[in-house]
Amino acid sequence: MNIAFRTRKLEKAFNDETILKRQYGSRRAKAIAMRMAVLKSARNLAGVPTTPPDRRHQLVGDRDERFAVDLVHPYRLVFAPDHAPIPRDDDGGIDIERVTSITVEDVVDYH
Repeated sequence: MNIAFRTRKLEKAFNDETILKRQYGSRRAKAIAMRMAVLKSARNLAGVPTTPPDRRHQLVGDRDERFAVDLVHPYRLVFAPDHAPIPRDDDGGIDIERVTSITVEDVVDYH
């Protein structure tokens, strides 16, 4: 899967282990690295597990059309499909089989 980042600062942190650990702590940085490896190796969004520890899930409300994977509770890695327009199923939902590019938006506790 192709992965972009919302900001250069976020991209720099995710590509430098020292910065990642300093910003997010050792435990969360390790979880981020593991989730990023899964995202990079997946052919499409359907290839990202919906079961723990990854637990890919679509968000709702003000984060509609975004997805998240679990990190260290309660933190999540939030990302969005990077397609214009977003691939859709016949029922109007996002076609995760055709999402092959994402933008990482944030690491956040949205609970």
